[in-house]
Amino acid sequence: MPDFFSNKPKKNKNHKSRSWEKTQHVAVPRQAQDRGGMSMKANLFFITTVLFGCTFFAGCENDEKLIEDWSKKKLMVEEGKNIESYLSQESKVKAKLTAPLMLRYESDTIVVEFPKTLHVDFYDDSTKIETWLDSKHGKYFESTNKVYLWDSVVVINIKGDTLKSSDLWWDQNTKLFYTDKYAEYRTKDKQIFPSQGLEATQDFRRITFKQPTGILRVSNKNFPQ
Repeated sequence: MPDFFSNKPKKNKNHKSRSWEKTQHVAVPRQAQDRGGMSMKANLFFITTVLFGCTFFAGCENDEKLIEDWSKKKLMVEEGKNIESYLSQESKVKAKLTAPLMLRYESDTIVVEFPKTLHVDFYDDSTKIETWLDSKHGKYFESTNKVYLWDSVVVINIKGDTLKSSDLWWDQNTKLFYTDKYAEYRTKDKQIFPSQGLEATQDFRRITFKQPTGILRVSNKNFPQ
């Protein structure tokens, strides 16, 4: 299946690494899966509060093992600079990724790393930006079609709602963000929803807080009331 990061330059048999400038990739992700749970309506999006389940923990443990296994198997590397990649579905652009540097590793599977920041714009059906993401580091695992983001991860939607976390997973198959680490979701009207672990759709229309620690309202000076 093609994806954001599948294309690569032709290899020179006498060299084990290459670099190229602008690169374009096209992908057709699988249909997003609906997630259930108890929900309440707040600020035109649904917020669901549930306890951690075995499935959530198992998924995060598998993701951590994926990172650990990859770190032991780095072999051949290819380098790309000034990357501009597109993700499209049914001839419509769904996302655009830009990054100053991309490293593509080949071993048992393909892993693509962004060591010097990355930015992603997500588009609605009218090709208008509905959400954007910034992170200092990112790593894409081809075998699972997931991207692991860490270090100052920020996701903002067009309404001004903001999700912040030290690390975050983005699943291209389900179009979901998730983490088992501490995260904060701040709405445009200054409400803060802190939680140990959460899951959210790319457009923030549905958010599941795994272990919420309370709700805060912030004044115009950004101090809790």
